[in-house]
Order: sequence, then C-alpha cells, then structure tokens
Amino acid sequence: MALPYLLKAPTANNYNPKIVIPTYYFSVLSLTNIPFFYFNTNFLIPKILKIKGFYMYCISIIATIFLLILFNSFLRQFLLNDSINYRILPGFGTAFQILFILAISTSYRILSDNLQEEDFRKERENERLKSELSFLRSQISPHFMFNVLNSIVSLSRRKPQMVEPVVIKLSELMRYMLYESDDAKVSLQREYKYLQSYIELQKIRFGDDVEVKFEHGLITEDKSIEPMLLIPFVENAFKHGVGMIERPLIEVFLGVEDHKLVFMVRNKFNHQFKETKDGSSGIGLNNVKRRLELLYPESHNLIISEQEDWYEVTLIIGND
Repeated sequence: MALPYLLKAPTANNYNPKIVIPTYYFSVLSLTNIPFFYFNTNFLIPKILKIKGFYMYCISIIATIFLLILFNSFLRQFLLNDSINYRILPGFGTAFQILFILAISTSYRILSDNLQEEDFRKERENERLKSELSFLRSQISPHFMFNVLNSIVSLSRRKPQMVEPVVIKLSELMRYMLYESDDAKVSLQREYKYLQSYIELQKIRFGDDVEVKFEHGLITEDKSIEPMLLIPFVENAFKHGVGMIERPLIEVFLGVEDHKLVFMVRNKFNHQFKETKDGSSGIGLNNVKRRLELLYPESHNLIISEQEDWYEVTLIIGND
C-alpha cells in the first residue's frame, strides 16, 4: 500500500513541478494492490497457471495489467479531473507497481504451495511410518507365541508336570502383550518386568540345563521405551544358545548409564552345528532392526558380534 506514495514524487515533479497530486488519489490507488495480489495468488496461479499452462497465464496477466492501467486512467479522470498533464502522470510508475505486486504475490503463492506440499509429504510419511510400525508390532505377538508354543510342546514330552506353571507364566506375558503394550511408549520398569517374566518362563522350561544370568543396572522411572522392543534379542538367545552346546550360558543386562539405555545379551553358540532355518527364522531380529530405524534413527547403536564361542548383542539408545 505504501508503494504508490514512494513513486508519486518523482513521477509528478519530472513532468510539472507545479502539479500537486492529492494524497487521497494515492490512497485509493494503493487499495488496488490488495485485490490484484489475491486475484493472482488465489485465482490466476491455481486456476490458470497450474491447470491451463504458462501460455494462458501470461495472457491472463497481460489482460489483468491492461485492466488495471485502464482503471488507473479512469481513477485519475474521476479524482483529478484529468487533463493532458495528468495523462502522462505515472505510466512507468503504474507498470512498475503492478509488476512489483505480481512478483510478490507469485513468490508468496509458490512458497505457500511448497510449504503445504512439504507438510503434506511429512504427514503422509508419518502415516506411512505409523502403519509400518503398527504392522511390525503386530508381528511380534504371533512370532513370540510360535516360539513359546513350541517350547510347551517340547516341555510336555520331557517334563509334563511343568506344563501348568509354564502356561500360567505365559498368561501373565500375554496380559502384558494384550493390555499393556498398546501405548506408544512404556516405562523401562514395565519392560524390565516383562523380560524378567519371560526369562523365568524359560528357566522353568530348561531347569538346570541352561544357566541364565539376568542383571540390571539403574532402572529410572522416567525412562521409556517402545514396548516389546528388546524381547526378540532374548528369544534369539534362547533359540540358538541352548542346543548342542556344552554348559550353555545366557547373560542379559539392562540398565541406564549416562542417561542412555544399555541392553546386552550374550549366549554361547556352537560353530560346528549348522541350524536348519525355517521360514520364520530371523523375523524377530529383522523386525526389531527395522523398528529401531524408524523409532530411533539418529539415537541408537546396535552392535552384533561373534567372538570365539559367544554371540553378543549390544544395544544403546540415547543421544550423546
């Protein structure tokens, strides 16, 4: 709206210093910038440029500029009692003003559309990630049940008297899976108790055949984690660390150090024994790796190593 005032002095004085242009003329002239601005941003660009193409948009802009110059001519005649002196008034100034508003409105619309598209892209990406995470989490329960039911079948043959306490412990785990793991995050203490229940179930299953050490460091109340994120590593240790191994040993550690979650699982394994993998093998580890990439893309470190007769997994979650 200030642009006509900035252009008025040199335009008038160049032609006739005695001509005094009334202030209200420039006030009315400046108001034409507003409809032109929104006409370009809300009609010409979305309806003409994006639908009918650049050629039709140029024609529309030229026609609009012609109409604005014509309106300016009528405005001068109506407000200034236009004479030959006034007709030469702001040819260049009016054209510059129109082109200036055109450039600003076009830039505004392009920037606004880009921001909207970026917001839409981020929203679409977030929805995709939510759907993928939901699908990955839904895979955990069937995979877990598959392993536990196989364990119960094996236990019913070797130690049938232990089936009942295992089923009771399994019901406690299922309660957590069904009713307590729907939240986006759970407290680290809840996840720790879930791991503890699972390990106790496995102790009932294997008895003294497998030595299991589950240690924990500081478990803070305010630390949270994606539910059932750690269990696949423990499942993997029991699946691959108990067969054809002399004095099998599984070690698990969970704690918080320097405001970072530290989780470690170690198990012995037999280099010479080549396990036959079925179609479900590796689902748990691949699942949790993908979840880590989605949930903690820049704040996790997963290290998997094999040293001599040990298979070790270390997971650290948290920023430096």
